[in-house]
Amino acid sequence: MIQIINLHKSFKNKPVLKGVNLEIYDGETVTIMGGSGQGKTVLLKNIIGLMKPDKGKIIIDGIDITTADKKTLHNVQKKFGYLFQGSALFDSMTVYENIAFGLRHMKLSAAEIKERVKLYLSYVGLEGIENMYPSELSGGMKKRVALARAVAYSPQYILYDEPTTGLDPQTAETITDLIMSLQKKLNVTSIVVTHDLKAALKVSQRIAFLYNGEIIDIEQPDKLLNTSNLFLREFVTSALINQTNYN
Repeated sequence: MIQIINLHKSFKNKPVLKGVNLEIYDGETVTIMGGSGQGKTVLLKNIIGLMKPDKGKIIIDGIDITTADKKTLHNVQKKFGYLFQGSALFDSMTVYENIAFGLRHMKLSAAEIKERVKLYLSYVGLEGIENMYPSELSGGMKKRVALARAVAYSPQYILYDEPTTGLDPQTAETITDLIMSLQKKLNVTSIVVTHDLKAALKVSQRIAFLYNGEIIDIEQPDKLLNTSNLFLREFVTSALINQTNYN
């Protein structure tokens, strides 16, 4: 379980997070939505310990990572897989080497690493591309390789930063389906940051809205379209119009 309590983060005296409170339960998928510049990615990086908040607590399985020592923080970070917005693959490495890179720090044998790479590539529908380089892959394939890398460590939590951004609707749908499939296969807890309302409605058990540095509401997908929150209603209506125009 992840508990975020009164979280604050500023940059150059400009507040971005102004008291975020959110609980994420084991085995669920929570999506964090909000306009550009609202601090969604900043929140993700605080959750995984890549940034340190100015104030507040982040408690992961009973451990407050904001006050933890480096060794304890590192052990908690091992529970996470992270899908970066731009995939963040190493261009000079093959697909195999990209996925195997972190596995080599897990005291696995070469045979075990090979087996894991093959298994998780099959999970994302990319069997047999181990020797290809990122430059040879489409945007959607890069996302899927990055997703295979994120889950290859058998994480307890997976963080997705804009997983469908920059993809055509069909490829975005494929990534969305993979998020759902992996959540079921691996029984992981997932946190998704996205502007893609269609994806959010499909993958989430709950959707949290970040606005002006705070979580202003949390809704179940089937209740979102009928929300009584005026800001959310405006946000949802605008998102639906933009997606309809794009498609």
